[in-house]
Amino acid sequence: MSTIRFTGVGHQYGGGTVLEDINLTLAEQRIGIIGANGSGKSTLARMINGLVLPTRGTVTVDTLDPARHGREVRRRVGFMFTDPDSQIVMPTVAEDVAFTLRRRGLSKEETTEKVDAILSRFGLAAHADHPSHLLSGGQKQLLALAAILVGGPSILVADEPTTLLDAFNLRRVGRIFAAMDQQLVIVTHHLELLRDFDRVILIHQGKVAADGAPAPVLAAYQKLWETLDEAPLPAALSGAGPR
Repeated sequence: MSTIRFTGVGHQYGGGTVLEDINLTLAEQRIGIIGANGSGKSTLARMINGLVLPTRGTVTVDTLDPARHGREVRRRVGFMFTDPDSQIVMPTVAEDVAFTLRRRGLSKEETTEKVDAILSRFGLAAHADHPSHLLSGGQKQLLALAAILVGGPSILVADEPTTLLDAFNLRRVGRIFAAMDQQLVIVTHHLELLRDFDRVILIHQGKVAADGAPAPVLAAYQKLWETLDEAPLPAALSGAGPR
């Protein structure tokens, strides 16, 4: 399992503080990151593969700093965005998955074998030659995930990957995440996904507000909303306390 470290990390943007004094060591297999919109949780996640760099402190992935070893880190860390259209780049499904392997020195036969295998794994084999952008929303998210995992990363960071999914595809992606061998760091508002995770981290106003097993951290998130007298929880957050 990889070790991701945040040491004295802070980030400022547009004159405001997004993250402040973050100190975390992430070594568990499945880690959830939660928090209100604008809390800094997505910024935290994007630092793991260098999409965002800290303005203070350091982030390392197995001792590699994304700011200095970006290529090596991105080989280890796959990143999944909320909207799959933002990372689908090739005209057909098979071509999009093969694009990840373009610089791996593989033969055409080896590339085809890997592409076919992962499309079968995600139920997309029948769509191999279909236009990528004509897939359904759920199929696009599966394609984005296949295109990441075919490259063999040891870590998957997913930034609200289920936000645009219906209930059926939400459950499907949840099952895929549960069966993955890769270390998983997921930012999400769908708290049910996190019930059996190894660890959940609550980010509030740019700081770590709670960190630990899912049940107490999810309960802390519920209490935070109640304490702040915010609007009622969105439907995706209902029942956020421990069972």
